[in-house]
Amino acid sequence: MILITGAGSGLGAALAQLYSAQGESLVLVGRSGAKLEAVAASLAGEVICHPADLTCEVQVAGLFDELPQVPEKIIHCAGSGDFGALSQFDESRIRRLMDNNLLTAALVAKEAVARYAEQAVQLVMVASTAAQKGKANEAVYCAVKWGVKGLVESLRAELKGAAMTLVGVYPGGMDTPFWRQQGCDSHVDASGFMSAMEAAAMLAQGLIASEHGYISELTLIRR
Repeated sequence: MILITGAGSGLGAALAQLYSAQGESLVLVGRSGAKLEAVAASLAGEVICHPADLTCEVQVAGLFDELPQVPEKIIHCAGSGDFGALSQFDESRIRRLMDNNLLTAALVAKEAVARYAEQAVQLVMVASTAAQKGKANEAVYCAVKWGVKGLVESLRAELKGAAMTLVGVYPGGMDTPFWRQQGCDSHVDASGFMSAMEAAAMLAQGLIASEHGYISELTLIRR
């Protein structure tokens, strides 16, 4: 079983399509039950839809409480963007980015590690290439994504010697609905970016592990 957050659209939905085609059972998580059901309707095989607000600790715990079995993979894709000069951001815009990106990652990781650290579970945290390099008009977005990268690297050190493995994924340049949400729609022209399915295929390939090793970080960039 594979748990995917942010599965209502974009990379999360593409990963659901890919893994469903491979015969995997899935748990799809997102804020919108309607979006999750729309994705699930296009899939063959066993799919559970679990609407949840991942900024809420109680709802994140409830998600894990209701899983029917220990997941093989937990792929955390949930997040949001908002771009512009820092001087344009008020507290609510800053907090929204912090909550939707860093807080959700921390709460999902916390529950996963508390329950599965000593089991062969692959915890995959999807951030962005914004976690690797500062960019103009992305100060707050880069800051929270750098926070996710710091979370991943520190948690990997905590998990050294544990059965769980932790993979950080840093995609950049995907043409997804992400770029059409308010605050992102005028930032870049995404028409030449790689598709979510292209990114999903590369990500899934990179998650293949051997008995004695695995890829700990993946950076997916467009041509």
